[in-house]
Amino acid sequence: MKKFDLVIEAVRYENGQITQVRAYERRGATFSDRILIDRADLVQRLEKGRKAVTGQRKEFMASTFDLGKPIQTVGKFVSTRTDASRDELEGVPVF
Repeated sequence: MKKFDLVIEAVRYENGQITQVRAYERRGATFSDRILIDRADLVQRLEKGRKAVTGQRKEFMASTFDLGKPIQTVGKFVSTRTDASRDELEGVPVF
């Protein structure tokens, strides 16, 4: 998989729309601790060309992740699917 800027490990929905995600953000050669990003900030980052994927940090392995699917904006939705009709991050646990 190509270089990515954001790894999303958990999501919070309200009325079928993402309200917040828990993620790790690339900071140079390494990644941040967990950060919370609201929907507007997530959409803004994706529209600026940042690459986001789903995944989980490997325990005791710093900036190493088990990666899932790429995330993109599809119309007005944020999804791992290209034919999205609502916000949906497949395989990402809710927190």
